Amino acid sequence: MSKKRPAYDDGTTAFSQANKSKDNPWKNTTMKGSERKLRHEDYTVGWICAITTEYVAAQAFLDETHEGPEYLSPNDNNDYTLGKSGKHNVVIAVLPHGEYGISSATGVAKHILHSFPNFRIGLMVGIGGGAPSPKHDIRLGDIVVSSTGNRTGGVIQYDYGKTIQSQEFRNSGFLNRPPTVLRAAVNGLMARYESEGHQLEKAINCILEKKPRLRKKYKRPDPSSDRLYQSSITHPSNKEGSCAAVCGDDPSNRILRHQRTGDEDNPAIHYGLIASANQLMKDAFGSG
Repeated sequence: MSKKRPAYDDGTTAFSQANKSKDNPWKNTTMKGSERKLRHEDYTVGWICAITTEYVAAQAFLDETHEGPEYLSPNDNNDYTLGKSGKHNVVIAVLPHGEYGISSATGVAKHILHSFPNFRIGLMVGIGGGAPSPKHDIRLGDIVVSSTGNRTGGVIQYDYGKTIQSQEFRNSGFLNRPPTVLRAAVNGLMARYESEGHQLEKAINCILEKKPRLRKKYKRPDPSSDRLYQSSITHPSNKEGSCAAVCGDDPSNRILRHQRTGDEDNPAIHYGLIASANQLMKDAFGSG
């Protein structure tokens, strides 16, 4: 038997693509209490968020918001937001409060599969720490898209592997390569952005204009706060104050970077390997 749940009736803002203007492609007409209702079989994309902050941002960027599910499979305790992004009907779910890690995300994904039988594409989108390199000048607010290597998937589980006597830890945890359709789509987006740019900054600003309550928490920090320190610098704990206060502005402690020009995308999109695991990493030397 299926478990019944009432449809959401919280007046969630819905966006109508039909009302987008040519001057501002992200400008939408707000509609309340008029969400569309689709069948569970109509949803093909699952989007998992680890924390509430990511869940709020995901909801804000939906082109349409649909009514919540009327029924779910037995033992499905996920909280869902249903909607449309572009031409795709999307199911967004968030991990239970206070939980994180691979096992929790796996449980959420399994429930989506059971309640939405045509779920074909799974996305994990969220906040991460960047590891800048000479090849990837990653800055605060930039975007990283997982990209497959020659023999690996796009995501590595950095705490899964084996330790051998007198040798370094050998990692052996890689996710499978994404489906061909997604890898082809990434190449298509890379080509489009190379010639036209992505317009993400404009899109973010339009959302913040529509939802001023989000402005304080979700707007991009001032670029001056994005300081990149030498890898030898150990960041202080919260009790000791900020790194800027303790480490100071000594140029020898920092890696100086040029200011991005109008010809560069800001935020920038990087493509490469993403590290993920059950262990939350907040130590510059913790990866060994």
